Amino acid sequence: MSETSSAEPAKQRQGIQSIEVGTRLLRALAAGRRAMMLRDIARNAGMPAAKAHRYLVSFMRMGLVEQDANTGRYDLGGFALELGLASLARLDPVRLAGPVLDDLCERSGETVALAMWGNHGATCVRWVEAGGPVTITLRTGVVLPLTSSATGLAFSAFYRSPYLKKMLDAEVRATAEARNAQPEAVLAALMAQLDEIRGHGISRASGSVTPGINGFSAPVFDHSGRMVAAITSLGIIGNFDIDWESPIAQSTREAAATLSRRLGHGSVDADSMA
Repeated sequence: MSETSSAEPAKQRQGIQSIEVGTRLLRALAAGRRAMMLRDIARNAGMPAAKAHRYLVSFMRMGLVEQDANTGRYDLGGFALELGLASLARLDPVRLAGPVLDDLCERSGETVALAMWGNHGATCVRWVEAGGPVTITLRTGVVLPLTSSATGLAFSAFYRSPYLKKMLDAEVRATAEARNAQPEAVLAALMAQLDEIRGHGISRASGSVTPGINGFSAPVFDHSGRMVAAITSLGIIGNFDIDWESPIAQSTREAAATLSRRLGHGSVDADSMA
């Protein structure tokens, strides 16, 4: 390796310290979630008020910060909003889910999958096989039923779409016909099941779609609080604990929460976006 190539990583690590210092003020403003006085921004950023003021003046010229002329309080500016929205628009749930699914599969020893809402319903877009003695596979592109699969139930409980409601009504009618039951009774039982799922923050199914297979599925939310995907764990009945608070249930919830955070969930006050 030449001297030039060996020195390149060190050069890449060099930066402009003043920018890094000033970013502490932007972080303080973002964490405050409302307009702030200079003294409070400076204190939260850990720097003298006079120094903080000089940075804020430059940030105002750039549009990263704005100041209310009446109160003197500072807040994030229009350019900061543009940067945030541009960053959020570039977030790809499928790409970001890769390491999360790999980690969940490795820790749990179960087959895991990512599903998103497609033209035909809850659709498997990625899966990682555990490689155990019994193979559990999910074909990419398969559409899962809304009322009998763990993945479908997660979407039924947390996803909001007029199209989903139409599909759900159709499945309820088909189930009622197959059971020779009243659609109202089937719907009432489903609504109670969905309330339970919302209470636990995760759905479950046992042998309903594939005989001998249990599943948990947890919702993934984006920065606006909207469900955009579901992470599902699947395992063999007898080895896969279907209890709401089982280790696999906890791990699946945690994986979904991790991916949600990477998509910006919880980083923006939902009330401020309403």
